[in-house]
Formats: sequence, C-alpha cells, structure tokens
Amino acid sequence: MRIGARRECLLAALLAVPGLAQAKSDGIETAGQAIAIALPIAAGGFTIAEDDWTGLAQLTATTGTSVGTAFLLKYAVPEERPDRSNKQSFPSDTAALAFAPATFLWDRYGWQYGVPAYLAAGFVGYSRVESKQHHWWDVAASAGLALGCDRLFTTRFRRAYNINADASLTPHSAFVSVNYNW
Repeated sequence: MRIGARRECLLAALLAVPGLAQAKSDGIETAGQAIAIALPIAAGGFTIAEDDWTGLAQLTATTGTSVGTAFLLKYAVPEERPDRSNKQSFPSDTAALAFAPATFLWDRYGWQYGVPAYLAAGFVGYSRVESKQHHWWDVAASAGLALGCDRLFTTRFRRAYNINADASLTPHSAFVSVNYNW
C-alpha cells in the first residue's frame, strides 16, 4: 500500500469517528470520548499496517504511561471539576488518551500523520472543557504529559533498508518505482 494511501485511510478513519458519534448521540462529550478511544486504536492499526512492531510497542508504552500517570495524578491533586461533581479534574485522562497517540504519530511518522491526529485530539480537549468536566489547564497539562512520555519512548521510524517500492497500473501503461533513501 502506498504511503499516501495509508495517510488517506488514517485521515478518513479519524474524520469518520465524529460523524458516527454524532449519529448515536448529539453530545460533544460523547463525540470527544469516542475520538479519544479511536485515536490509539487507529494509531495501533496504522503501526501494524506499516509492519512496525517496535512502533506498536512504543505507542503502547507512551499511551499507557501517559494515561496511567494522568490517572494517578487525578487522585493525588485535588482539583474540583468545573461542574463541581468531584475533585478529580487535574489532569484529564481522556485528553491524555487522545494526545498520546497524536504525539506518537507526529514523532514516529512525521507531521503528515500528526496534524490530523492533533486536530482530533484538540477536539477531545475542547469536548472535555465544553462539557465542564475539565478546565483548559487540565487538558493542557495532559497534552504536556503525553508529550513528555512520548519523548521517553518514541523514536523516528526508519524502514529496514530505506528501500521503497511502488507500482501503478492504468489501462494503457504500467509504472514501477524503486527508490533508496540515504
């Protein structure tokens, strides 16, 4: 599968989730939660499609550490939620779940994959603030936490021999391309 086609599939998957969530519920909070769950699944599926098992391990470590740390801090720092329901506002573990794979995709595969994921994660953060579950600084702290955890575990993706091949067929021609990156 071509790199461009993989990027398009990832983008389509990320953009389809809000529509599905909106069809089931009209709430921004529900859509944000659906996207937060979809982001690590989409990122994991992408790493598997790339046959990047090291990347899958790094994604798991980054996401697990981000969410785990956010969950522990939530109980260690008594910050009242904007809706006054409890004192577990800081930081947002839902935002950490969204920003960890977004940061991973950016650092591992480049900005072309990171930008759509960050847009989706940004919507998750917006949904947490809009639903009065978190303050904006709770979401910002979660994004920073995800960035820090990502820097601990994620390395840039390199193909085994830096050789890429592509083939295209049309009714009147065929094209084969092989290139090597130094």
